[in-house]
Amino acid sequence: MRYDFKKQLRSFGYAWQGIRSCVGKEQNLSFHLIAMTAVTLAGFVLGITRTEWTVVILCFGVVIAAELFNTAIERLVDLVSPERHPIAGQVKDIAAGAVLVCAVAAAIIGLIIFIPYL
Repeated sequence: MRYDFKKQLRSFGYAWQGIRSCVGKEQNLSFHLIAMTAVTLAGFVLGITRTEWTVVILCFGVVIAAELFNTAIERLVDLVSPERHPIAGQVKDIAAGAVLVCAVAAAIIGLIIFIPYL
């Protein structure tokens, strides 16, 4: 099997297109990106360690990925069930709940990392 570099580049392009389709349009994603910026600035100002940066960046990735999954699920539910349906609503609520779990965990980790510097 031959590796197709152009095909791989195209797939990365599609992934970036997916991210761009959410940035600025999804209110919660925008909130998380603003929070990421604030945490990043605080990390530089307070001089957190390399290990702490690793944990913070992992938290960023988990929360943003969860938000993107949530957006994809919401859009898919809207496509397949344009009319209101209790199960469709539950699916959206469950996906949003997953984002909340990730965000709360990230916030707690942030407090554990940053409080000692304050």
